[in-house]
Amino acid sequence: MDNVQAIKQRFGIIGNDIKLNRAIEKAIQVAPTDISVLVTGESGVGKESIPKIIHSLSHRKHGKYIAVNCGAIPEGTIDSELFGHEKGAFTGATATRSGYFEVADGGTIFLDEVGELPLPTQVRLLRVLENGEFLKVGSSKTQKTDVRIVAATNVNMAQAIEKGKFREDLYYRLSTVEINLPPLREREGDIHLLFRKFASDFGQKYKMPSIKLTDDAVQLLTKYRWNGNIRQLRNVAEQLSVLEQNREINAATLKQYLPDFSSNLPALVSSEKKESDFSSEREILYKILFDMRRDVNDLKKLTLELIKSGNISKVQEEQSSLINKIYADERFIDDEFPTMEETGEEETTAEMELIGLPESQKEPNKSYEYVEDIEEEESLSLQEKELELIKKSLEKHGGKRKDAAEELGISERTLYRKIKYYNL
Repeated sequence: MDNVQAIKQRFGIIGNDIKLNRAIEKAIQVAPTDISVLVTGESGVGKESIPKIIHSLSHRKHGKYIAVNCGAIPEGTIDSELFGHEKGAFTGATATRSGYFEVADGGTIFLDEVGELPLPTQVRLLRVLENGEFLKVGSSKTQKTDVRIVAATNVNMAQAIEKGKFREDLYYRLSTVEINLPPLREREGDIHLLFRKFASDFGQKYKMPSIKLTDDAVQLLTKYRWNGNIRQLRNVAEQLSVLEQNREINAATLKQYLPDFSSNLPALVSSEKKESDFSSEREILYKILFDMRRDVNDLKKLTLELIKSGNISKVQEEQSSLINKIYADERFIDDEFPTMEETGEEETTAEMELIGLPESQKEPNKSYEYVEDIEEEESLSLQEKELELIKKSLEKHGGKRKDAAEELGISERTLYRKIKYYNL
């Protein structure tokens, strides 16, 4: 533990979080060896400190230490940067150039954002890790190098391998030992310590008193998610130091410098959709569109028949199956069928005759059709049960759809649709 504290002081690392201390301990333990190390963690957590610790405590400490940001080098030139090139190897190669692996022979190379390396470069890097050999761009002569490789990434390597963006064999060669640095939001006790350190540094830099936080501001500071981690915290401290004349910062002032504070409260968030999910949604959308096209064609056919014949009764008789299908189709929303209140119409006597009224409500001089009750075995069909319930409810309420629908627990439009479907 004393070694950890000494390393923190030497490299200016602030914090007492258990996970942070464990990461530093692992770096101290692997430093004397030559095994490759992969440092993982979100962007802005300070991954660049770990390779410096490893190099300074290794037998290579007197050799060169070169840090390379793989994500900042264009894909067309990264092979030349890492492995060098021969004169005339490509347009603009006016002289032979030594790459980082040649220059750092006997030392340490830190490959930051290694997950951004293009696949051809990954093949070259794998060869260096396996036998210490590499080829300059445009050369057929194999060269040897003795370097210690420490890599870092904020990419989810398992997902990158699954998508074919990173070689699995290279990942296992790089991650002989993996050191993970925790995000700032998991180091709640260190957040205020880091802020005070940054405030002090900027006070000296800009020759003004250091800013201080009130108690409510400290609580706000520790609750914030800090998606940008230490880098974001440092930027906020610098902004406050430069822009605020009052050197005591309260929560209301601090909140102005924390973007989307309300959206950073803890919440359950689903993982990003897979490509297969989008494919399924696309198939469902296609099916709906095809169904809609078919329905429109059916309606066109029915309309054309009405225009040609001009005889509604005849069309109803000839196209009864199509009409019943349209009324019964659940894809038609309830708004397709107006209520009596919307149309201003009342149920006609003919409709009421079909529904079946009690004797006391039948009008004189009207002919009614009676159906003899036939005893039969009780049916278990859901459709027949539904029909029976609708009939009973309509009889109970004297054919009033609104009251019957309320008793059945459905909308009046839905009841209207079912009446048409069952030809009641």
